[in-house]
Amino acid sequence: MKKIRFAVAGVGKRGYSLIKTVLSIGDVEIVAVCDLYPDRVDMAKERVVEISGTAPNGYTDYRKMFAEEKLDAVFVSSAWESHVEIAVAAMEAGVAVSMEVGGAYSIHDCWAMVRTYERTRTPIMLMENCCFNKFELLSTALVRSGKLGTIVHCHGAYGHDLRDEILGGNVNRHYRLRNYMNRNCDNYPTHELGPIAKILNINRGNQMLSLVSVASKSAGLNDFSKTEANPDKSLVGAEFKQGDIVNTIITCAGGETISLKLDTTLPKYYSREFTVRGTKGLANMEAEMIAIDGECNTHEFWENCKNAAKYDEYLPDVWKNMTDEQIAAGHGGMDYIEFKEFFAALREGREMPIDVYDAAAWMSITALSEASIACGGAPQPIPDFTSGKWLLREPRDVIKF
Repeated sequence: MKKIRFAVAGVGKRGYSLIKTVLSIGDVEIVAVCDLYPDRVDMAKERVVEISGTAPNGYTDYRKMFAEEKLDAVFVSSAWESHVEIAVAAMEAGVAVSMEVGGAYSIHDCWAMVRTYERTRTPIMLMENCCFNKFELLSTALVRSGKLGTIVHCHGAYGHDLRDEILGGNVNRHYRLRNYMNRNCDNYPTHELGPIAKILNINRGNQMLSLVSVASKSAGLNDFSKTEANPDKSLVGAEFKQGDIVNTIITCAGGETISLKLDTTLPKYYSREFTVRGTKGLANMEAEMIAIDGECNTHEFWENCKNAAKYDEYLPDVWKNMTDEQIAAGHGGMDYIEFKEFFAALREGREMPIDVYDAAAWMSITALSEASIACGGAPQPIPDFTSGKWLLREPRDVIKF
C-alpha cells in the first residue's frame, strides 16, 4: 500500500507534538515540515528522523513547499491568523488539508474555505479532537439510541488556565498573546461546539441561526502580570482587550439552544463543561454523569457522579478497543482517532468526518462573537455555509456507532 506523503505546516508546540501521533498511524510518511522559524524547522526534522529514520525537507515558506513537494496531505498547525490562508493554498495545490482548530477572523475567510473546496473538491477536515473523545462519543451514542429523549439544550466551554502561556507569548513566540491584547471574542469555540454540533446534526438537517455574546471585563492577565509567575516582566501591568469570561448563546433551526463559554485567564481547573440536556435525561462530562429517568434518581447529584462507566456498552468500537499506546498518542486517545479517521477517509475517497461546512460554521462563531460583543451583545445572524443543502444532507457522525 502506497504511503501517504504528509507535511506539517507549523511546528510549534502543537505541530511538533503531533509528529509522533501521525507517524504512529502507519502507512504515512512525513516528507516535509514548515515553519516561519528555522530553529523550529530543524527541531521538527530531527524529531521525524528520531521516530521514522527518514529526514523530511524543511521550509520556511509554505508556498514553496506546496510548489516543490509532491504531497498527498498537510496538517495546518500554524498561528491562528494563517490557518485559512494556508488551507486555501493547499486546496488550490490539490493537497488534502487537516487543519488545527481556531476561530475565524472574518466571515469572508469562512466563505473562502467553502468556495475553494467547492471549486477544487480537495478534501479538508477540521481537526476538532473533542469530537472523538470518549465521553462526547458516549453521549452521542446515547442520543442516537434515544436514551436521552428529545435534545433541548447543550452546553460546552473551553475552561483552561492559560495565563502563563499567554504572557509567555514573546518568549515562546506564541500567537495567543497578540490576540488577547487586541481582540475580545470567543477565540476557541469549537471546544465544545464541535461535538455539540454533531449531536444536533448541524449542517445535516439542522442549522445554527443566530448568536449573542457578552464578555466580562479583562482583569485576570493584568493581575497575573504583576506576580512572580509572570514569565515576561516586560508585560507587567499590560492591558488586554480580551474579556476573562465570554458567554455565547446560539439558537438553532430545530429549536435547540447552545451555550458556550470561554474561560482562560482566571484560576481554573481544566474543564470543557460538556453537557447534553434531553427530555429523558442528561449527560454531564464534568461530573462523569449520565442521569436518565427511570434508571436513577435524577434529583440527586452526588449519587450519580462518576457513573458514566455503567453505559460503556454504548461506546463505539474504536473506544472499546483502544490500546494504551493509542491513548498515549495525544489527549487521551482522541488525537490518534481523529488522524486515523482523516487518513482513512482520504484513502477511501469518502467524506471527511468534519467537513468544510462544519469548519466554516464552527469557526465563524469567533468573528460573530467579536461583532456581538462590540455591539453590546447584539444578535448576529449565522450564515448558512451550505447554501440550503443542510435541508437535504443526511445526518452523519464522525465515526460509526
